[in-house]
Amino acid sequence: MFRVVIPARFDSARLPGKVLLPIGGRPMLHWVCERARASGAEQVVVATDDERVRGCAEQAGVECVMTSSAHHSGTDRIAEVARTLRWAPADVVVNLQADEPLMPPALVGQVARLLQDHADADIATLAAPVTSQAEFLDPNAVKVVLAEDGRALLFSRAPIPWDRDGAIDNLPGPKSYQRALRHIGLYAYRVQSLFRLSQLPPVALELREKLEQLRALANGMQIRVAIAALPPGVDVNTPADLQRIRALLET
Repeated sequence: MFRVVIPARFDSARLPGKVLLPIGGRPMLHWVCERARASGAEQVVVATDDERVRGCAEQAGVECVMTSSAHHSGTDRIAEVARTLRWAPADVVVNLQADEPLMPPALVGQVARLLQDHADADIATLAAPVTSQAEFLDPNAVKVVLAEDGRALLFSRAPIPWDRDGAIDNLPGPKSYQRALRHIGLYAYRVQSLFRLSQLPPVALELREKLEQLRALANGMQIRVAIAALPPGVDVNTPADLQRIRALLET
């Protein structure tokens, strides 16, 4: 049993109002809600501070909780939802981003089960193999390094692990990216861990990399990682991303 929360802001620096933009005649948020409901979740909730987003969620028949506009992250917004709805400390909640209209429902279920299967873990997430040197060097593609048992050791925008003996002269990185993993931003939390994380102050490494999951690692929280059973699809950050997804979903 698990729940899905979709934190959905209206404001977006690169694509304002993107969660309401139409794809195939429906707002992007409707596509995401559809994916969440198909995942097997017991409950799907949209969390927002904008009445326009609330109206869109209600049109899709999805529960919506209005949250504070002061939140700096989706994690904080989801924590407020969990408090408002009085979810139990051991409940599992999946954070599904509102700009992921192509996220396979199977991955939402997979990350929830991963956390349920590891009682000692605080958070679960997914990764996929890096498929090119360009992706390996791209700071927008977050990489993750794992322990032998599947615990996350480090997330970084840098190309990790660094192959010392595989570097190419005059190129900004190694030629070998075999076994490198790209992080997929889909998280499952236990409610008690969600509350703890939302109450911790940011750490220096998190602020430097702009990666909130580093706060969890720096404070000794365990993040369990599995290889995604399916490709995650493209999220929407730019107008070009939107056009690409429209081409895929409108054909």
